[in-house]
Amino acid sequence: MISELNPGLILIMGALLIPLLPRFFCGPYMIALPVVALIYMLNLPIGEFGHIQLFDMQLVTLRVDKLSLAFGYVFLIAVFVGTIYSLHLDDWAQHASGMVYAGSAIGAAFAGDLITLFVFWELTAVSSVFLIWASRTAASRHAGQRYLVIQICSGLILLSGIMLHFRESGSILFNAIGIETIPGQLILIAFGVKCAFPLLNSWLQDSYPHATITGAVLLSAFTTKLAVYAIARGYAGTDYLIPIGAMMAILPLFLAVIENDMRRLLAHALNNQLGFMVVGVGIGTELALNGVAAHAFCHIIYKGILFMAVGAVMLRYGTAKASELGGLCRAMPCTFALCMLGAASISFPFFSSFVAKSLILSAALKGEHFIAWMALLTASAGVFLVCGLRLPYAIFGGTKPEKLKVLREVPLNMFFAMVISAVLCIAIGIYYTPLYDVLPYIVKYNPYTLEHILVQLQLLTFSTLAFVITMRSGVLPTLKKSTVLDTEWIYRKVGYNFFATTGCMIQKTWKVASEDAKNIVMSLEILLKKMHSKDEGLGQSFSTGRMVFYVVVVLVGYLCLFYF
Repeated sequence: MISELNPGLILIMGALLIPLLPRFFCGPYMIALPVVALIYMLNLPIGEFGHIQLFDMQLVTLRVDKLSLAFGYVFLIAVFVGTIYSLHLDDWAQHASGMVYAGSAIGAAFAGDLITLFVFWELTAVSSVFLIWASRTAASRHAGQRYLVIQICSGLILLSGIMLHFRESGSILFNAIGIETIPGQLILIAFGVKCAFPLLNSWLQDSYPHATITGAVLLSAFTTKLAVYAIARGYAGTDYLIPIGAMMAILPLFLAVIENDMRRLLAHALNNQLGFMVVGVGIGTELALNGVAAHAFCHIIYKGILFMAVGAVMLRYGTAKASELGGLCRAMPCTFALCMLGAASISFPFFSSFVAKSLILSAALKGEHFIAWMALLTASAGVFLVCGLRLPYAIFGGTKPEKLKVLREVPLNMFFAMVISAVLCIAIGIYYTPLYDVLPYIVKYNPYTLEHILVQLQLLTFSTLAFVITMRSGVLPTLKKSTVLDTEWIYRKVGYNFFATTGCMIQKTWKVASEDAKNIVMSLEILLKKMHSKDEGLGQSFSTGRMVFYVVVVLVGYLCLFYF
């Protein structure tokens, strides 16, 4: 039945036609796909559909509830805006892989069982890597290879956990899992890799900066938010997630503040915002889970603006390195204004993130998680300093380098995509009721209390003062050509050198062993030839008595082995 079709399949099947369409029709067709999927999604009834019997397992390919719908809506908004942003491209491979990637994320959000989740989980990995390789550089090729290996490893761990979970429980339904069992722990690790948990996060900062301009916008929307959805579905209320999320919110800021590559800076900031969501899942109350869904919804939109703004600068100037940019507010005033709106959406009252983050902060305070609450407040101030002040000033403020010529603004499709996202950020911040209506639980919360507004304005004020004072005094690190080391250094350098050295040793050992084996075989060949010659060894004639003696010796030996 058509009502049992997973909405992600609309985009995936639609993507198959993109290479076959004429260029003039491709754009409208791609814009129509998420619109059709949204109309279909709006008419889906709540419940479980698409039941398929696979051996002893009962698959549920479509599970519709308010949690899956909340993520499904924002995923469709992201692919709609991302498609408009990429209309100027004449690259069917990017368009098709991006559409399959988005459809896979949506399909996973509506998966009712772990096998269906696994299929879409792996499809997101395989399809998204082409958005990195599409840059067609040596660096993007290597980054894509590392990204694919890590994402596939996440899938293998997930599959192992699913099989063990099925053996223990006899069910593969995707409901609350918990970490009390080894399968539950394995599945959480698989989710944690995709969610960029501490020490598992370096693929994020390694791969996103090497993606194409439009590919990075899509990458920022789906992979990590799908992992947040999966953790919220399977591990709500797991206390261990609270310190993990707090570390995620704090640690990336130390690297972001010294980062020269602005897309890598945004990847660090993205990791920081994931920490808020993980803390909310760990708290696990209805208020906290509403905050997780709301913050994921808003984060996809405003982070998309920042990635689009940096991508616009890359399109015109060919780089995202702050050390080679500056003073672009006069050359690209519209992009600068939209970038500032995206930056304001991170923390300012009457912008989208304020009405979402407040839910998580209030849940932490009500749940008496004071340390986590303090960590999130600190992270709020830090991310505004990094994304709201440092990034815009590094690109658009200061003095314009002499080598940069006066260039025009970005193509209209890129501009409209940023405008749509900015309007959504403002609209959600001012009129937040529609957002609250799509959240998993009934919301009885007012984010615009005097206390919330004053606390947030104080944080923003002190964050701004800290930025100005540290920059004027020279304490704030100067952005220059550099490489900021993260845990990726372990496998990019130490791991590479280890395997290169090990491979060299194995090669040398094999060479010596093969030479020795060759010599042994040659010696045996000479010995056998000698033994079977007419005058020596077995080839010579023996007397009858001697042969009888040999037979007796063999028989006695056999009898001794048989009886003793």
